[in-house]
Amino acid sequence: MTAWRAARLAPVLALLAACAVAPPDGPAPETPERDAPQETRPAPQAGRSEESRALAAHYARLQDDLLARGLLRTDGGGPDTRYGARDLLRNFERIAFYEEYVRGGGLRRAADTPGRLKRWPGPVRITAEFGASVPPAQRTRDENSLRAYTARLARVTGHPITYTEDGSANFHVLFMGEDDRARALRRIRALVPDIDANALGIIRDLPRAVHCLVFAFSEDPGGQRYDQAIAFIRAEHPDLMRRSCIHEEVAQGLGLANDSPRARPSIFNDDDEFALLTSHDEMLLRMLYDPRLEAGMTLDEARPVLRRILAERTGS
Repeated sequence: MTAWRAARLAPVLALLAACAVAPPDGPAPETPERDAPQETRPAPQAGRSEESRALAAHYARLQDDLLARGLLRTDGGGPDTRYGARDLLRNFERIAFYEEYVRGGGLRRAADTPGRLKRWPGPVRITAEFGASVPPAQRTRDENSLRAYTARLARVTGHPITYTEDGSANFHVLFMGEDDRARALRRIRALVPDIDANALGIIRDLPRAVHCLVFAFSEDPGGQRYDQAIAFIRAEHPDLMRRSCIHEEVAQGLGLANDSPRARPSIFNDDDEFALLTSHDEMLLRMLYDPRLEAGMTLDEARPVLRRILAERTGS
């Protein structure tokens, strides 16, 4: 969710909560390329607080439960998750034009009314930062995942999205644990000195049900043209859940800020069926960064353009 420079507002959040959804009709999607997962749990560390160890144990049990129920899929969809142009249009409208949380309202749900299209007009330069509690091997896995995902997003969108370590980043992904909370708050204040107090309060008092989140900011008075973002990912998560947070929060920070229970196969759905970006989600990102669309468009202005884009890309 976007925020203005003058008053830093609310973040986009990703919460894991399983529920059942019905598959839409349409042609079967292509299976996207995947980097091979090597899932491990965070290794026990000397000096970690009891609260951090308890969180790691909780999230490990949660991941095991989700996997046992056939959730957190990494296959990108298949014959059971068919979709077509009508589904893509409906899902794009809901995910790109509606807000999940009230700006400046903490975790208060937004009204069910469409806003304007949000995206980055300029280059996106992504980097990873780690708290002191994150062990070296986990840092390497997370940085490699973020690098690979950044390259994938650049290919999918055609937008200049790069991974950087030269200090020029405008999209910071913070991998930090419970014991790094004070450092995370200091770092966010340093990156965005005028950040809204409600946004900082969410990080300070982060409930266990919030696994990761992203703040997207804009110099634009309307808040539709992003120029900076900060994602926060809990270091206590097992590998697959951290990768899932990378995929969802970075994609949401690019402008797909909402979720929809009808989106399938998709990570923009709170049912946790899919852990990683799907072919359906790639299509939404292609639509979002099509040069015929502009940040600030209303839904009525964008809809005929979206139909033309889908006709070209799907033949229907």
